[in-house]
Amino acid sequence: MFESAELGHKIDKKTWDREVPALREALLDAQYELREKKNASVLVLIAGVEGAGKGETVNLLNEWMDPRHIQTKAFGPRSQEELERPHMWRYWNHLPPKGQLGIFFGSWYTWPVVSRTLGKIGGADLERAIEEIRHFERMLAQEGVLLVKFWFHLSKKAQEKRLKALEKNPDTRWRVTDQEWKFFNKYDKFYKASDRVLRETSTGEAPWIVVEGSDERYRSLTVGKLLLAGLKDKLAAPTAEKTMARKARKTATAAPMLQPPIDGKNVLASLNYTQKVPKARYERELEKWQGELNALARHPRFRERSCLCVFEGQDAAGKGGAIRRLTPALDARFYHIVPVAAPTEEERAQPWLWRFWRHLPRQGHFTLFDRSYYGRVLVERVEGFCREEDWLRAYTEINDFEEQLARSGVIINKFWLAITPEEQLRRFQEREQTGYKRFKITDEDWRNRDKWPQYERAVCDMIDRTSTDIAAWTLVESNNKYHARLKLLKTLCQNLEEQLRG
Repeated sequence: MFESAELGHKIDKKTWDREVPALREALLDAQYELREKKNASVLVLIAGVEGAGKGETVNLLNEWMDPRHIQTKAFGPRSQEELERPHMWRYWNHLPPKGQLGIFFGSWYTWPVVSRTLGKIGGADLERAIEEIRHFERMLAQEGVLLVKFWFHLSKKAQEKRLKALEKNPDTRWRVTDQEWKFFNKYDKFYKASDRVLRETSTGEAPWIVVEGSDERYRSLTVGKLLLAGLKDKLAAPTAEKTMARKARKTATAAPMLQPPIDGKNVLASLNYTQKVPKARYERELEKWQGELNALARHPRFRERSCLCVFEGQDAAGKGGAIRRLTPALDARFYHIVPVAAPTEEERAQPWLWRFWRHLPRQGHFTLFDRSYYGRVLVERVEGFCREEDWLRAYTEINDFEEQLARSGVIINKFWLAITPEEQLRRFQEREQTGYKRFKITDEDWRNRDKWPQYERAVCDMIDRTSTDIAAWTLVESNNKYHARLKLLKTLCQNLEEQLRG
């Protein structure tokens, strides 16, 4: 992967002085066109060996373009807040929105390469990290993000020469510490680990560009020209994307169908909706399970874990009421309820999972999603708010997302609150006739009810494709609210207990 970056390329001053002004002007024009169209975002990754000019290149790009519209983020050691959340959380929080250019100095590649170099992870862990990266970058590309990945390379001899030169100069001596020399002494291991990672993550949608770092003019012109080429290609493409999206909206008169399950079963129709709990028993058991939940939330092991609860269900199935019976058992300082509605302008400017990543709980905390990222395969699918290929790939993206959360210590609980069409009609009418409940019923609720079969098919597909060992769906028969609330609380407590005491 690095052979072509050890050929000793150089650019003379005459060529530099001739080409740089035009390049800077073209980059600035492309940046402002990107900002005006707001139909894509650009993310530049700067990585490579120490002393190869990474920092100088970041500074140069900010000098050549308008730095007010560049989001530059240098990633160092993880903060305490970042350590208490999944590894990728810090990167999701800094993705540039559409119309913006972002520069990441350090990225999701740092941990696997450095950890493998230092012998902290084995080959299997490295392969898993590589697979996660490929999935993540494929998703970014499909969401319209232009990912430009630069790896700055130096041979071992050139790196030693560069570090000594920096160390000798009083103005740059501070940049060379024991850490840089420590990594230099592991150059061969670093070379081997990074070569493998780059080869396996250089894909069609996100290829690596290896840049020789020994000559400042060469690396700067190379980066500037390649970034400009990528920007021009991206700016020329959106018309086709918009046409496809517009066509999808016009033709989405009904929800596209996946193949039915092999067994032909409808999991919602197979539920027993007649289950009831008397009020006296409900009040007695409610207190019991709330007490159990409170004890589990204060369990010493939960300080190093967190809990994500997803509440989905038909309109009027009782999601809000269920959440209100759960939260009294928790310390208000340690839970956060996230009501999910239509995405805001800010959220539409980001990849679709961004608004959910930013709300993930830190260790010792609960996050409760009142509706969730499953809207992509439910309402967005049925109503034609996204293209068929978008919601089809969302099943895989959701499973990848939840796998990352589970591996980082998040305890995932997913509840589908199910009611019959007859019970929903009764509750709708009750809401219309009760003054303090009228805010709960809207014209949209009635429109959704007219599409009951399409939503039911979408729910069955969702459960079939996203109920996994690490994040299984719990189907809650909710015609009787007492039964639903107790089942939900009991299931949550049992799952927490299994995870914490198992």
